Amino acid sequence: MGGTDVTDGWEWRRDGETPAPARPTGAEAPPVGPPAAPGSGSVPEPSAGDAAPVAGPSVAYAGPPPAPAPGPSPWWSDALGDPWRDPAAPAAVVVPGVVAAGTEPEPVIDPDAPGRPTLRNLLLIPVITALLAGTLGGALGYAFAVRGGAAGTVLGAEAADPPALAQRKPESLAGVAERVLPSVVTIRVSSLGGTSEGSGFIASADGHVITNDHVVAGSSGKASVVFNDGSSAAATVVGQDPESDIAVIKVNRTGLRPVEFGDSEALAVGDPVLAMGSPLSLANTVTAGIVSALDRTMQAGEPGGPTRYYAAIQTDAAVNHGNSGGPLVDGAGRVVGVNSTIKSLVADGQEAGNIGLAFAIPINQAKRVTQEIIGTGKARRTVIGAQVGGPGAGAGGGVRLAAVEPSGPAAGAGLKVGDVILKLDGRPMTEPTDLIALVRKFAPGSVVTVEFRRGTARRNTSVTLAADAK
Repeated sequence: MGGTDVTDGWEWRRDGETPAPARPTGAEAPPVGPPAAPGSGSVPEPSAGDAAPVAGPSVAYAGPPPAPAPGPSPWWSDALGDPWRDPAAPAAVVVPGVVAAGTEPEPVIDPDAPGRPTLRNLLLIPVITALLAGTLGGALGYAFAVRGGAAGTVLGAEAADPPALAQRKPESLAGVAERVLPSVVTIRVSSLGGTSEGSGFIASADGHVITNDHVVAGSSGKASVVFNDGSSAAATVVGQDPESDIAVIKVNRTGLRPVEFGDSEALAVGDPVLAMGSPLSLANTVTAGIVSALDRTMQAGEPGGPTRYYAAIQTDAAVNHGNSGGPLVDGAGRVVGVNSTIKSLVADGQEAGNIGLAFAIPINQAKRVTQEIIGTGKARRTVIGAQVGGPGAGAGGGVRLAAVEPSGPAAGAGLKVGDVILKLDGRPMTEPTDLIALVRKFAPGSVVTVEFRRGTARRNTSVTLAADAK
């Protein structure tokens, strides 16, 4: 290509140098690159086949600047040198050169890049790993030990919801016992023959306690009462009724919880009952049973003592010596009787035990006697105004009247000597004891129906019972 200069239309410059003015087309291009050192001669222009000389650490390529656009000058100061804002400015691409040591810019950290773990993370990771390893090892060790028998026999089944009976609802037997036991007491009485012990229950908040007459019989009028919580207090005998076997004592203590009284006339055979007391000196004992019979006429008493008659509640609840005077409670927690005596197969004078035949004084009778003792110091005895001489003859049973008081209740109802009483208030009569016990069950002034036989005729009458004159 001879001596003709060849150029590609780009200018070479270093970073920071001012771009050379564009050469007119066809004009001779001035030398490009750094000036020659003095004395080194001229620098030949590069030919088409030579490599373009590179000056400095980086090179830049710039094309010929276009002619300035006509019109007013732009408003920004560096508009002529801003290739992005001045469309007429020459384009330039700058290749960054080698940065001198010590002038590196502050590195920029990518927030999304994984960072260096902190001391806390370094400590937390092994701790969590150790816990997981320990838990897994313990579970595996326990499993292997149980399988191999090293852990021993596992007792019991898995826990389950308790049955309804174990929830101890207020109407359950356990709920009734929990409610009544704080009102049950143990009674100790000293006499010439030693110390006797029985049971009783609190009848009033001011300290009146009901028990059996035979529990306090022979005492000097003093007794001691042991409460459900183990505390004790002295007591005095308020009054006794030997024929009904009811006695009342009083303790000098206030704030006591009295029992709730039920209705013994509302009982039915088969009703559940609880007997509470201190059998054989075992305080706070509760036994359960049912009502076995009603109006079971009883004649009881100790040799040389009074004869007691009552129409008792028979139950199969376990009752032993020491239960005497304790309450017989129905399924609602109400006292329906006073435990009094038991039947036994042993001979008189021997120690008797429970055989499932226990008897309680109906609470309606015991409550009436108690009120009379508290009010007057003694109780009235209910009578019919006649005496029985023996069982009736002939079919139908009954008891024969051996004597009739002229002005008594029986005479007022038209009964005569020789009449045979068949039923009293619907209860059949078979033994003389039946008439006496059933009459004493009622309060004086009660009106009862009497079915009797005179000769061969059967008749009915109403008798208004009265209190004994004594």
